[in-house]
Amino acid sequence: MSRKSSERSGRSDSSLRSSQGDREPVTGPDDGAVPAPVAESVPHAETPRPGLSRRGLLGLAAGVGAAGLAVGAGAGAAAGVAVGRSRAAAGATSPYAFYGPHQAGITTPVQDHLHFASFDMMPRTTREDLIELLQDWSYAASRMTQGLDVSASGAVGGSPEAPPDDTGEALGLAANGLTITFGFGPTLFTAADGTDRYGIAGRAPALLKTLPPFLGEDLAPDHTGGDLCIQACADDPQVAVHAIRNLSRIAFGRARLRWSQLGFGKTSKTTADQATPRNLFGFKDGTANILADDQAALDQHVWVGDGDEPAWLAGGSYLVARKIAMLIETWDRVRLSEQERITGRDKAHGAPLSGGQEQTDPDFAATGTSGKPAIDTHSHVRLAHPELNDGIRILRRGYNYVDGNTDLGRLDAGLFFLAYQRSPEQFITLQRALSTDLLNEYIRHIGSGIWAVPPGAVAGSYVGAGLFA
Repeated sequence: MSRKSSERSGRSDSSLRSSQGDREPVTGPDDGAVPAPVAESVPHAETPRPGLSRRGLLGLAAGVGAAGLAVGAGAGAAAGVAVGRSRAAAGATSPYAFYGPHQAGITTPVQDHLHFASFDMMPRTTREDLIELLQDWSYAASRMTQGLDVSASGAVGGSPEAPPDDTGEALGLAANGLTITFGFGPTLFTAADGTDRYGIAGRAPALLKTLPPFLGEDLAPDHTGGDLCIQACADDPQVAVHAIRNLSRIAFGRARLRWSQLGFGKTSKTTADQATPRNLFGFKDGTANILADDQAALDQHVWVGDGDEPAWLAGGSYLVARKIAMLIETWDRVRLSEQERITGRDKAHGAPLSGGQEQTDPDFAATGTSGKPAIDTHSHVRLAHPELNDGIRILRRGYNYVDGNTDLGRLDAGLFFLAYQRSPEQFITLQRALSTDLLNEYIRHIGSGIWAVPPGAVAGSYVGAGLFA
């Protein structure tokens, strides 16, 4: 579906766009569907409104926050926009449903581009402000993921004497597989000063705590934490940026942008028909990732179960984000055989050094001609493998990033790591296991965050409604 706008000839815009009261995207699984009529909204403790709230509309009119979206983007953003506009071909893909049992953007086929944003709630905001913001965000996201403007009047359908509701850079672009995923950070429930700003501290997931420090990390405060997060993924970078830009405008007066990150060139796959992508070190990444059709693995390792606590998070997950800087120039001077020893895989095809093809299980007992293990005991693939971590697995959705260059004239580049798991302990265990990883000489963890990702919203309701029920 393409983004269309009504002419200023007096014709009603409602004939071109759905509104929350008449037609909504069909409720469907995480991997999406197409829009369809909804017979009726599902009653809920917090009654949703048919459209944006007054404060949401004021935010659109104020147009603040957009200038800050380039933080963490740099030159890589411009390059991504220039080369990533597949437009017609990629845009022809059916939109992914916003509503469903799980939020889209987790098992959905990994798109080519990312705009990730972390937000903090504004001082003196209330519980009602938070609920209203989540309602506004969900309404806008349900439209944008279907290739529509952020509101019914959109970019050019409103009064010519008022700022438009939609910023307009996605006019003429299809949905391009856009997914928008929301998360709640530890400080949303209990602020850094210990206060319960929104009366939800007692409903916080017991597992949702700031990640412990890890060996060798050097976290920058301006790329760490946040009360809320939004992950926007799309096959066109401008569509992803448009989503975050407009959601930031809607948040005016209630939440402010804390930090954001643009990503390109996915470094994981979630479906078998996707080729395994490569990271900026040139190696295939995410070979053993959990796939969308492996329901048993998803239930065991990704989705919060019906018997887990808290009940409102069942069907959701926990998201960990890590900004990992790569020492590109240093790595580029390492001989190929050493790169492969560090990684534990062949660079050409991604096969384990114990032999076979990319999908062959590594044989950690195999030895080489020297009698030493074919796969080094401190290689990345060995230390991260489920076989040596009590079967622990996570679902990865990472992206490459390039933020221009450093003051030393080197590439400011790396991996924006995103992982979904049933419990944060899965990530913590794996990260601690990687403390002796040979790869650590060439990377630095410089940003971090953790968020509880609620289940998908019911059509007519909003993401996170169960928290306030």
